[in-house]
Amino acid sequence: MYKKILVALENGRADDTLMPHIALLARQLGSALLLVHVADGFAARNFEQLKLAESDEIRADREFLETTAVKLRADGLAVTTLLALGNPPTEIIRVAAAERCDLIAMTSHGHKLIADLFLGSTIDRVRHNTAIPILVVRAGAATTPPHDSAINPVPQSQR
Repeated sequence: MYKKILVALENGRADDTLMPHIALLARQLGSALLLVHVADGFAARNFEQLKLAESDEIRADREFLETTAVKLRADGLAVTTLLALGNPPTEIIRVAAAERCDLIAMTSHGHKLIADLFLGSTIDRVRHNTAIPILVVRAGAATTPPHDSAINPVPQSQR
């Protein structure tokens, strides 16, 4: 069903909530994972136009992606990484389409309407601009993945 899952990572604590769910889902479905982080600091947003050198932020983000990938590969998962530069929603949508992903996985911080107006909502922009299904896990929610039966339900005949 989901052969390739784009996992949008923030390089922050929210990733700790998302990754157990995605690892379980990928194992259950045999999905490949594409870990994507969008660096969006000044150097990242102007990297090409100004022909800038990689910033400390960009180097740290690249290292974070590879460290995360190594852990998942050690668990037997097929994982690739991509560090995008620029506007997070734009890059997530672009990469998901270019890489032919079947699912986009992201975390939500649970901001309310007013906070979203000031802070923006990457999820909102992504969901309005792609037809690819999106799995959203609330950051800080229980990090224990759903029980296997939630993903692999008991057949009707065995109930």
